[in-house]
Amino acid sequence: MTPFRIRPVRLGDEAGTYHVCLKTGDYGRDGEPFYRDDPDALGRIFVGPYLAFEPEFGLVVEDDHGLCGYALGAFDSKTFYARYDTEWRPDLCARYPMPVGDPTGWSRTQQVHSWYHSPDYFCPEPYGVYPSHLHIDLLDRAQGRGLGRVMLQGVMDRLRSHGSPGAHLGVSLVNVAAQGFYRHLGFRDLMRVGEGTGGCLYMGMRFS
Repeated sequence: MTPFRIRPVRLGDEAGTYHVCLKTGDYGRDGEPFYRDDPDALGRIFVGPYLAFEPEFGLVVEDDHGLCGYALGAFDSKTFYARYDTEWRPDLCARYPMPVGDPTGWSRTQQVHSWYHSPDYFCPEPYGVYPSHLHIDLLDRAQGRGLGRVMLQGVMDRLRSHGSPGAHLGVSLVNVAAQGFYRHLGFRDLMRVGEGTGGCLYMGMRFS
C-alpha cells in the first residue's frame, strides 16, 4: 500500500494543489473535462490566495505519485477577503476579461472568470463565533482513509492556537456526501444560500 504523508504547505506546491482543485472541481468530482481551456481557473481563487497569504494554516497530503490533497484555512475571513480584493484580484481581472453575452451560455471557465470580477465574500453569522474558514479537497485515491479528518483537525488546531474561536466552510447543496462528512466531524448547519447547483450550505464548528 502506498504510504500517505501529511505536511505543511511550502513553496513549490502551487502546481500540485491547483491540479487537485481541478480534479475535484465538479462538485467534488473530476472537473478537468470542463476546464481544458484554462485548467488553473479554479485554483486561482480557491487555492492560490491561501498559499500566498496564510500558508501557516495549510496542509497537504502526498504519496509516491505526488500531491493528492490539501486543507487550507484563513484566520479572519473578512481580513483575508480584503487582502484578496486588493492584492490578488486586480491581476486576475487584468488577465482574464469579464465574459460578455448571455451568462446562461457561458462555459464553466467563463463562469469562473466572471467570479474574478464579481467575487462573493459572504460570511455566515454569527461571524464572531466562526470568523475563520476552511477549504479541503482530496483526490479519490486519498479518500476513505481518515486523511481528511486528520488534515482538517490539524488546520483547526493551528487556527485555535492563534486565538480563533471557530471556523466555517461552504459546501455545495448537491454535494451531499461532503455534507455528511462534515457533520460526522462535528460541524453544524448554519445557513443555506441559493438553490440547486448554485446553492451553498454553510457549516460551522466552535473551537471549544
